Amino acid sequence: MNKIDYKSVGVDIDKGNKFVKMIKEICKSDNIGGFSGLFPYKDITLAATTDGVGTKIEIVKRLNKYDTIGIDLVAMSVNDLIVQGAKPLFFLDYIGVNEIELDKCTDIIKGINEGCRQAKCKLIGGETAEMPGLYQNNNFDITGFSVGVIEKDKMFPRKVNNGDLLFGLKSTGVHSNGFTLIRKLLEENEYSLEELLTPTKIYVEEIEKIIDDLNENLKGFSHITGGGIIDNLPRILSDEQTFKLDNQWVVPEVFKWIKNKSNMDTDEMLRTFNCGIGIIIVVDKNIYLSKEYLYNNYEMFYIGEVIEGKEPEINIVI
Repeated sequence: MNKIDYKSVGVDIDKGNKFVKMIKEICKSDNIGGFSGLFPYKDITLAATTDGVGTKIEIVKRLNKYDTIGIDLVAMSVNDLIVQGAKPLFFLDYIGVNEIELDKCTDIIKGINEGCRQAKCKLIGGETAEMPGLYQNNNFDITGFSVGVIEKDKMFPRKVNNGDLLFGLKSTGVHSNGFTLIRKLLEENEYSLEELLTPTKIYVEEIEKIIDDLNENLKGFSHITGGGIIDNLPRILSDEQTFKLDNQWVVPEVFKWIKNKSNMDTDEMLRTFNCGIGIIIVVDKNIYLSKEYLYNNYEMFYIGEVIEGKEPEINIVI
């Protein structure tokens, strides 16, 4: 069986990472490339994010179901805020369409509003643009923008040490990354479109609880989106650090289906999809609470630890 990976279907993660480095050089800023952009103002720090939902939109169109994709849109931005300790304040949306279909656009906005409710922030405005010359055959795209505030003692990441423990919070499935590859697999294979459309989990309340209860033991959070665990976790580590994944978690069936039909190896899967882990939490290695306590009280799966080195050690199988 021929292997199908992200690059073979037109998405080049390495090129995307190079582009981020070029942006840093143009802007002469090392702050670009984090999960959110930070802007100190007087005695507070503002955090801002923007994101879309990728080609998950094509699944929406196939099912003609538009009332949940707005939840994904909010999730992709606010989850990037909260991993840096920010409290989401407000959200704006952009919808580009070939023409305004009131029922469709209303359903999209209902989903965005529901996402904001879950994230405990306000939808304060946005833009809907009709561009029939650009969007044809009922094509459309949506983008979201969110701003949050970070209190002084809630800034993440903090200094991570070798030996610090890694825990994972469960995803609700694929979330909103990797759909270009998934759609390629669907050309010759079947899978539940309804399951694939499951909205991205919004972790705001969960992370707030974890920060309030475990504050002094927390080192950082990594939102597992495009690039998977392998590309996103290093964003909160030093250049001399990497990680070891040595404790298997429960991998949802959808990722086993993707691996089987694409013939990708485990490393490639972990660089493309969240593989069941939506957010990774780095916890101080000297935490007095047991791994069992953290799982039972916060559903935090122990998955590995931070180590010295350049290349991650992957001792699990998907």
